[in-house]
Amino acid sequence: MERTLLKDIFSNPEEFSGKTVKVGGWAKTVRDCGLFGFIELNDGSYFKNCQVVITKDKLNDYDLIAKQNVGAALIITGELVLTPNNRQPFEISAESVIVAGTSTPDYPLQKKRHTLEFLRGIAHLRARTNTFNAVFKIRSEAAFAVHDFFNKRGFVYVHTPIITGSDCEGAGAMFQVTTLDLNKVAKSGEVDYKRDFFGKPASLTVSGQLMAETYAMAFGNVYTFGPTFRAEKSNTVRHASEFWMIEPEMAFADLSDDMDVEEAMVKHIINYVMKTCSEELKFLNQFVDNGLLARLENVVNNEFVRLSYTKAIEILEKVKDRFEFPVYWGADLQSEHEKYLTEEVYKKPVFLTDYQKDIIGFYMRLNDDGKTVAAADLLVPGIGELCGGSQREERTDVLLKRMEEMGLKAEDYEFYLDLRKYGGVVHSGFGMGFERMIMYLTGIGNIRDVIPFPRTVNNCEY
Repeated sequence: MERTLLKDIFSNPEEFSGKTVKVGGWAKTVRDCGLFGFIELNDGSYFKNCQVVITKDKLNDYDLIAKQNVGAALIITGELVLTPNNRQPFEISAESVIVAGTSTPDYPLQKKRHTLEFLRGIAHLRARTNTFNAVFKIRSEAAFAVHDFFNKRGFVYVHTPIITGSDCEGAGAMFQVTTLDLNKVAKSGEVDYKRDFFGKPASLTVSGQLMAETYAMAFGNVYTFGPTFRAEKSNTVRHASEFWMIEPEMAFADLSDDMDVEEAMVKHIINYVMKTCSEELKFLNQFVDNGLLARLENVVNNEFVRLSYTKAIEILEKVKDRFEFPVYWGADLQSEHEKYLTEEVYKKPVFLTDYQKDIIGFYMRLNDDGKTVAAADLLVPGIGELCGGSQREERTDVLLKRMEEMGLKAEDYEFYLDLRKYGGVVHSGFGMGFERMIMYLTGIGNIRDVIPFPRTVNNCEY
């Protein structure tokens, strides 16, 4: 069906003035005033609704149309009339209304406002609300902005495996993949992996980083952007079992280069979304987080601070009595520490660099002091850690020692060691949880509300 999208009309109403247009969408409200009525219609192409005027003298089936329930799908043909003195810039005077899909009286989105908790229970419908319409439009535009950023800089997009035989983090909390009959395994009391599909233990990936590094040694600059999985039973507002990660890897790049790209990427995503989703951001700033726009402006208009872990500890130790968690050199900084640095000390984003080696991944390059690694977490006001990266350890002997310290078997990472054996160079990369970025862009405080169908502990609906 040929139809005019509301986004095209809203972009230039004067072009359609006095013309007959055909639009299709879903009724947000239906009001019957007797001889005439109003329908608020949204087609998903634009955040704002279009007002449609229906009258008995033009529509033979007026009574049927006026009795339609909220949520009904309608195809409307009529003249577009400019209304510059009203709240809406135009309206459509309906000449024909076709009910493409009825909606029953028990449609659960009758009220103007619903709690986010209630809407999580109807995730298949929540995108029709203003809040989630805004959130998931921003998610779509932000995803495009990621690809746009790396494409313009010559990065090669690599699809890394979702099923893997290695654990990037060395944490072990991974979802296993198997075709074995688990009931038989339970009865026998042992697992014969030789009879499994891959002939060995396999899991869902926690990160595409290690595989991306292999392609960086061929293309120079690459990135992967795809789903990742963690089996930790962390039932918090910031953790999900399935989420998306953006992970670039760059050859001939040190930690400083890595932070340069990271800062540029974050600013690019925010600027892009502020340009393409201005109406959505205005809505969220008014109804979800009234400091949202100011916070985003703060990020794009400031140079990010680069602060060593050691210096950060010195700053925090001066006010350690105000924190719930202890502060000392060697401690893994908590959210309260990160927020203090970004929101009270510097009031802008902070790269926290050179962490002590015992709280960090095996693949991060050991600094000359033997105690810290060339790593950096990006901390932003309002949320804390947004993403983290490092210069990767390119020295085979040092890497083997780090793996031994962390209880990792060298034979499980033979391909990774080969990268150092065959033309290995200084290289760096970082990872950003895409949902963290969406939470920051929208002011939404729970990761379950920025993923279309969230997968969390004890929750695998749909």
